[in-house]
Amino acid sequence: MSYRIRLLETEEGWSVSCLDLPGCHSQGDNREEALANIREAIGLWLEVEAAEAGIKQVETLELAI
Repeated sequence: MSYRIRLLETEEGWSVSCLDLPGCHSQGDNREEALANIREAIGLWLEVEAAEAGIKQVETLELAI
């Protein structure tokens, strides 16, 4: 699954938001840290969404055919 993100550099570091998941934001001292943090935030956002919807398990797989 691919998600669109927006990265903003400020004097305090980097801010990042996932445009496809409302309220999914993170930050980091540098670009790489911000990207790692938004990956984690997206995973947590999806887990919470699944739990609230009554989904017992979510798996993300990549298949090559």
